[in-house]
Amino acid sequence: SCPISSHIVLVRCSQENTVNVWPFKVCVCFIISLNQAWLNTFARYCMWCFFSLSFCTFVYLFVSLGKGDVPLSYLVDQDNRTAWITDKVTLAKSQFMDGINIDIEQAVEEGSPEYYALTSLVKETTEMFHREIPGSQVSFDVAWSPKCIDKRCYDYVTIAESCDLLFVMSYDEQSQITGDCIAMANAPLRQTLDAYDQYLNLKISPKKIVMGVPWYGYDYPCLNFSQEGVCSIEKVPFRGVPCSDAAGKQKPYKWLMKQVNSSMSGRLWDDEQQAPYFNYKDQDGQIHQVWYDDPQSICPKADSVMSKDLRGIGMWNANILDYSDDPVARQQTTMMWNALLGC
Repeated sequence: SCPISSHIVLVRCSQENTVNVWPFKVCVCFIISLNQAWLNTFARYCMWCFFSLSFCTFVYLFVSLGKGDVPLSYLVDQDNRTAWITDKVTLAKSQFMDGINIDIEQAVEEGSPEYYALTSLVKETTEMFHREIPGSQVSFDVAWSPKCIDKRCYDYVTIAESCDLLFVMSYDEQSQITGDCIAMANAPLRQTLDAYDQYLNLKISPKKIVMGVPWYGYDYPCLNFSQEGVCSIEKVPFRGVPCSDAAGKQKPYKWLMKQVNSSMSGRLWDDEQQAPYFNYKDQDGQIHQVWYDDPQSICPKADSVMSKDLRGIGMWNANILDYSDDPVARQQTTMMWNALLGC
């Protein structure tokens, strides 16, 4: 998700170009309050998006508003919805923005007043933004699967028809663990890709779907660590399920790359989940297991963007890589960006 954040969206490259043409979007999420030094460093890894008009046609800036900033029950009322949308359009105009990304992750029961209010909100937001800001874009963030994940039972088909893009958040996939309460991958490959088929089976156009991948991981303290390397975690309930990834802490990729070097295991690989992980002991001697994504796990997901003919790929989020001048960090950061191109 991209709460209160900026998106840079690189739209389809000019087809008259014969070199380095990407037939899909790259959506880049990063937290605002960026200084010029950060932008200059970031630009090293993204020269093609800022400085090569022969490669990319347009760059859009978006603001994400809506993750819990107002309860959906408030938006059931038509007047309240109109006021909310008008406020966002006014803000977008005043800041010279080109659209809005809506990230509402509240639980919604199918057929409830909130269910219909959310669907209407997306439709009415799109209509007003397109009318007031010609050429603007409205995107909506959705869970990694349309199957009522975290009780988010939205009308995904109608929402997709109403807006320009769906940004599928293919991460936090252990938010509701129904089996053994153990540490697992943030975005297991098979589960992740199967979920895109679920969206496509709803007859949602692949050209409206952007894949979101994680550039962070989860650090789980182990209550028990078996001889087989299984990490049992604290049971932290979430929306009716007794175990969740809330037992862990989200860690940025730059932290992961430093921590793995001092771990007790080094980088390990899980063939079933197609994800890297490692184990380490904290200063109190407790074992932690850390699951994350790196170029090896992201690469096949990026490949599926092409094979499934999706609109593009994005990440959460761009500024949690290490953009320092350290040569090792620069190589790691470059590899993460390159992984978005596929294998």
